[in-house]
Amino acid sequence: MHDHRLQPLLHDLVSTVLAPTSALSGADGQIRPAGVQGLFHADTRVLSQARLEIDGREPEPIGHAVPAAGLARFVSLARWLGDRAADPTVRVERVRRVTPGAMAEEITIASTASAPFTCTVTVTLAGDLAPIDVVKSGGGAVPRKPETGNGELLWRAGDARVTVTAADGGEQAGAGPRWEVTLAPGERRTLRWNVAVTDPRAVVAAPAGPREWSRPEIEADDARLVRLARQSLDDLESLRLTVTGAPGETFLGAGVPWFLTLFGRDSIWAARMMLPLGTSLAAGTLRVLARLQGTKSDATTGEAPGKIMHELRGHEFVLDSGLRLPPTYYGTIDATPLWITLLHDAWRWGLPEPEVADLLPAMEAALGWLATDGDADGDGFLEYLDAGGRGLANQGWKDSGDAVRFRDGTRAEPPIALVEVQGYAHEATLAGAALLEAFGRPGADRWRDYAGRLAERFRERFWVDGGYPALALDRDKRPVDALTSNIGHLLGTGILTTGEELRIARTLADPAMSGGFGLRTMSAADAGFSPLSYHCGSIWTHDTAIVVAGLARGGHGALAAHLAEGLLSAAETFGYRLPELHAGDERSLMGRAVPYPAACRPQAWSAASALAIVQAAAGLYPDVPSGRVLVRPGAPLGALTVRGLRVAGAPVDVTVDGAGAARVTGLPPGLRVEGL
Repeated sequence: MHDHRLQPLLHDLVSTVLAPTSALSGADGQIRPAGVQGLFHADTRVLSQARLEIDGREPEPIGHAVPAAGLARFVSLARWLGDRAADPTVRVERVRRVTPGAMAEEITIASTASAPFTCTVTVTLAGDLAPIDVVKSGGGAVPRKPETGNGELLWRAGDARVTVTAADGGEQAGAGPRWEVTLAPGERRTLRWNVAVTDPRAVVAAPAGPREWSRPEIEADDARLVRLARQSLDDLESLRLTVTGAPGETFLGAGVPWFLTLFGRDSIWAARMMLPLGTSLAAGTLRVLARLQGTKSDATTGEAPGKIMHELRGHEFVLDSGLRLPPTYYGTIDATPLWITLLHDAWRWGLPEPEVADLLPAMEAALGWLATDGDADGDGFLEYLDAGGRGLANQGWKDSGDAVRFRDGTRAEPPIALVEVQGYAHEATLAGAALLEAFGRPGADRWRDYAGRLAERFRERFWVDGGYPALALDRDKRPVDALTSNIGHLLGTGILTTGEELRIARTLADPAMSGGFGLRTMSAADAGFSPLSYHCGSIWTHDTAIVVAGLARGGHGALAAHLAEGLLSAAETFGYRLPELHAGDERSLMGRAVPYPAACRPQAWSAASALAIVQAAAGLYPDVPSGRVLVRPGAPLGALTVRGLRVAGAPVDVTVDGAGAARVTGLPPGLRVEGL
């Protein structure tokens, strides 16, 4: 018998989010004292129960929807009330609105019964004020006793306060609001209760201003793309955050519930995918990470001079597995080169030059990290090792403990040099060189030479029998020969020749990699494959989207469209709110995507992936500093019109017809179109 605690599942929960606050409930709207259900603010679960009953019975659910950011609606029945007939005559509607630091609910009881009735409505509340890491480890849900008085319930934890009030004649009955309701035929009554949270310990807050990006209008032959984009844009708006004390630097929190905070890699990728909607989000993300850029060497936190951080919390993050992450943690090998590339890409999309110039010192420090602490043994490759012993054993985007394996399933020993990270480094150093040269700063030739030598070393050391690059080099510099999606991230980084890109595209087209609803993280032919492994066989939305973008830009449109269509099919399964990841089963097994039961949803880079697919299909690639805009639709998904993209701040429309011919209107003066 196993008595260890298990991470809660959440694939069947409904998330209502307006960061940094989120509510997770069942599909019936009930928040039960189980698993990860609850109302969360920043890194704390402030309510662990909010259970609606009428006359001591739970209504029977019949439907729910999440029609907008921070809004959920639940419909249920109270069939024991009203007429004794086949048709229900008492309907219960529960509307949940989450705003930063608050949640408000409206409970409407409507009668079409032929006679009046009276009932008692209660909402039973509990608060455990459990930290998010305790909840993730399967703990919490031990309620704290609230204070009562002045018609309120009050929970305290240090300086944090959680206050519940009731309206519409409700009274606090010790465990939550209570109403006595009498309805005549045809009447309805709405009952309201609210919860407010203040927590000065929180390290993230809601931005004060409007969203930082445009909301484009999309028309497409494939209606799934339109629905996915609409839901994704809602979710992205719900994930906007700032760091406490820096209100002008907006970024996207990584995901609900575990990662609703600043994550270097996740926030960077999401901002990069959203560049077609404007550069302001990228600017905020770049600035907030530059503020937290490493300045000293610390084995416990993983900090090093010039390094971009991984994760920001209000307290030490501790899991039962032995993981202990400090509040500001730097255990990531890829955030630093990705930060450089985001700065370069934002510049090309039209980020104003003064804003770019302000970030160049941070870029120079980041470049310095690539050639020093990022390559601790001096072999010319970026590699990682958890020197403190309590951090992440793997520090690429596949950061689970078993993510880096040989084809026979054996785990690789660190230090680890990941394949995609070498591509990121190559792209970043060329990007850095371009920025240094454009802004009259020294060092461009040094970093171009670095990129050239890195490509040569990569070609010599990473390619394995079978004609594809290895997942990594291990401690002994042996190629870790698993076939994984990581190699798709090399596309477009410049580290490959045209012929090598073609070989990778053909490798990824094999059904062992692309036979699911998207791109598998590991080949189904590898010994370590499992369709429900976090990183060894599942399908990650952002991973597939990154590869789709690389394939489309490189002219491999058929495979790009096939993988994009897999995500669109998966989106149907998940109500167009694509999760962090889903199972890597064959499409034929169920005919629909199978959930990964602990996946975050919404997740920033999963939601932003919808824009990456739109961008791949539209094929708009501006280079504002040079005055050129390349237009090359690369993922044939049928006719598509996108109105309201942003290039150098100007609204731009792109239309692609069914044959793949494109038309662009609205470009700012001085930009010329190429590729049409």
